[in-house]
Parts: sequence; C-alpha cells; structure tokens
Amino acid sequence: MKTPVFKDRIKLFVRAGDGGDGMSTFRREKYVPYGGPSGGDGGNGGSVYLVGKKNTNSLLDLYFRPHQKADHGGKGGPNQRHGRNGSDKEIPVPCGTVVRDADTDLEVGEIMEDGERLLVAQGGVGGYGNTRFKSATNQAPNEFTEGSPGENKTLWLTLKIISDAGLVGYPNAGKSTLLRKISGAQPKVGAYPFTTLNPIIGTVECDNYERLRVADIPGLIEGAHEGIGLGHDFLKHIERTHFLVFIIDMGGTDERNPTEDFENLRYELRAYKPELDDRPFVVVANKMDVPGSDDFLAEFKQKTKIEPIEMIAEIDHGVEALKKILQTHFFPH
Repeated sequence: MKTPVFKDRIKLFVRAGDGGDGMSTFRREKYVPYGGPSGGDGGNGGSVYLVGKKNTNSLLDLYFRPHQKADHGGKGGPNQRHGRNGSDKEIPVPCGTVVRDADTDLEVGEIMEDGERLLVAQGGVGGYGNTRFKSATNQAPNEFTEGSPGENKTLWLTLKIISDAGLVGYPNAGKSTLLRKISGAQPKVGAYPFTTLNPIIGTVECDNYERLRVADIPGLIEGAHEGIGLGHDFLKHIERTHFLVFIIDMGGTDERNPTEDFENLRYELRAYKPELDDRPFVVVANKMDVPGSDDFLAEFKQKTKIEPIEMIAEIDHGVEALKKILQTHFFPH
C-alpha cells in the first residue's frame, strides 16, 4: 500500500494518566512513642494537551502514532511524602485543527494559533493518604483513597489549513505552476488534471520583508459543494483563507469557457459556505499565450465587469503584478 504524504483528518486515541493511590502507614521511630499516621497523598495523573505548531502542515505524524497517553501519578509514600505528579502529554498539531469527540460528535475545540494549548483529556486526581483522616476522635486511621482514573477519549482531528491567500481554480488551470513562481514551494506540475491532490503551502517573500502564506487548493469541479470528487476535502481548506486568487484558464483548454468557469467556481464556494462569497479576491487570467485567449478575455471583461491580471505563469509574465496586489492588500503601509 502506498504511504500517504498528507493527512487532514485522523482518529486519535488519548488517555490521561491515573492519579496515584494514597498510602496508609505509621511512623515507627525509636524515640517517638506516639508516631501516628504518616501516609502521603498520591500524585496527580498527567493530562493530554494538543498544542498548535505553525510549522506543521499535516496530521501525518499522528496518523502513524494514533495512541497517545500521559504519565500516571505516583503512589504516596511514608513520612507524608507526596507521590510524583505524572507528566502532561503535549501533542503538536497544525494551526487550524478542529477537534471533535468521536463518541458524542461534540466539538471539543480548535487550535488556531502557534503555541495555543487545548486540554483534551484530564488527568486523574491523586488519592489521600491516611494522614488526611487523622482527627481528635481518630488518632490512628487506616483509611486512604485510591487515585481517580484519567480520562480516556477517542477524538476526530480535522485540519482546515490557515493561509493568507488561496489559489482556487479548475484542474490544470495553472495553480501549481503559479505557486512555484511566487514562492519556494515545489508542488507537482503536469499537463493533466488533478496533479495536486493535497493542499500545498508556499511562503511569498514581500519587498518589505513581510511573508505571506499562500495555499494551492486542489482543483474543484462542478458539484464540489455536494462532495462530488473530493469536494468537501478540498473546500474545507478555503474556509480559513483570508483572500482568494481565482486562477482562470483563459485559453479555454478542453473546450472550456473561462467566464463560465469563473461563475461556476463562485457558485461552488457560495453553495458550500455563503460567507465565502464576501471574501476579497482577485482574478488571474492565465495562459494568455494560448490562441483565442484574447477573445475569451474580452468576453470575460464584458460579462463580469472585472479587470483580471493577465498572466503567463510559465514564463513569469504577470507574476510580479499578483505579488504586488497581495502585498498591498495585506501590508498596505
């Protein structure tokens, strides 16, 4: 079986540590005739946290290590020694990870920022030693309590990639080529549809030393909002993209109509999440070197009233104009 290189939805099994038991013991010292109880409390069990990591873009590591657990608390000791507290388990996940309880389907929370911690399994509480039960009427108690068990949960983790800008378009429109040109990313490029099957993040260096995260969203098709193809798998990554770049094949490859492609893409996004229709965007008219592209461009402008960026991504024509628009939008100063 082929090893996956990207995972954006996994099942995770987490177990927090149990609390340590308290101890029942008495002081037995040569010159202390009434030593009394001296059993210490048990330590608390470790909890399980998910922690956001900005340089992590996939859940692949957890796909291969789905069982994660924290340490148990130590048992209480004599002379009122407190048991060792179990270490917490911190699990790195990409920013944009949504967590749901697999048994109840309730949302536990989401990780949006680097360093953000989300408690997903609470550690057990340590038990009491017999020292806790000493009183005026009970000078030599034998009672102690056991530690409580830590939480044991099954979770669904779903990644919705957070990026500044997202490249949206039909398969083979030139998104991967454009991402290679404007960033250091190296997505697969080929003259056939669906060369990109997973979102790929590239970093764009701006003139003012600022950086932008740009995502190549795999190609959409008609009915994507209904899950046709891998529609839902693709569309969820657009939800947290702040700016959209529509890449339109203005050459009309495979007898496509560029204006209809653009209108269909807007419809698919709107049908999936109505708020996406209000997302700021720019249109890139790619493949302007293909015969007939000028006529398609004139029709596009007339019907949409939009002035797109004319581009031939393969030879860098128009690439700097797009980078300038992105920089002006995100860093207007």
